[in-house]
Amino acid sequence: MERVLTGRALVPGFAKGEALVSTEALSFWGGLCPRTGEIIDRRHELSGVIAAGRVFVFPQGKGSSTASATLLESIKTGAAPAAIINLKVDPILALGSIVADELYHQTIPIVVLPREDFFSIKQGDYVTVEPDGTVKISTKSCKTDRSV
Repeated sequence: MERVLTGRALVPGFAKGEALVSTEALSFWGGLCPRTGEIIDRRHELSGVIAAGRVFVFPQGKGSSTASATLLESIKTGAAPAAIINLKVDPILALGSIVADELYHQTIPIVVLPREDFFSIKQGDYVTVEPDGTVKISTKSCKTDRSV
């Protein structure tokens, strides 16, 4: 079964992967290791989980403007999430992805979804992000050994 959600593409692009879902905001600066993609904020509910290659669904970024540099570095090293889906616009994360496109010709899509749609995505759902902001959700799992 597939559901189709309509979001706003802050940074357009195509990506797909397993959903990594959090109800907590995260600052990428000090919260995500740009070399491994591990969530390193020890107070965050997903501490120790690898976000690399997954569609990271979390309400919004928080904190430092240096988060854009951390996202940029994680894109460069291949440790970034496949895509980001937020509940609120985060211009700092969008900037990191846009600069990565300019510098490395690599980017990750960032989409903002309405509240009801955002909270309908569950851990382990298979998510496809389209350049126009369309988000397709399949309950068919693509589980890996990344714990959570």
